[in-house]
Amino acid sequence: MQQYPLVSNPLIRSYTDKPIDPDEVMERMETLVEASSNRYRIVVQIANRAKRRRYEELDGDQEISIKPVIRTILEMSDELNEPEIIGA
Repeated sequence: MQQYPLVSNPLIRSYTDKPIDPDEVMERMETLVEASSNRYRIVVQIANRAKRRRYEELDGDQEISIKPVIRTILEMSDELNEPEIIGA
């Protein structure tokens, strides 16, 4: 059985201290693409947010436990599915 990295970031509530399933990441990515009117635009938004996240993590003393792109996909899909997270 393959071991997946653990998420220690409290911002990703549903994944705290649980292994990340690659199939679920793909499903969430598909949900984001389907919800977007422009596939290219959502991919660019994910890439830019992940890039910004990576530089924020490099500035801090946080341990990087999950790749920024995967974290961004999880966060953006949570924001899409649970708008109360962002205060809407």
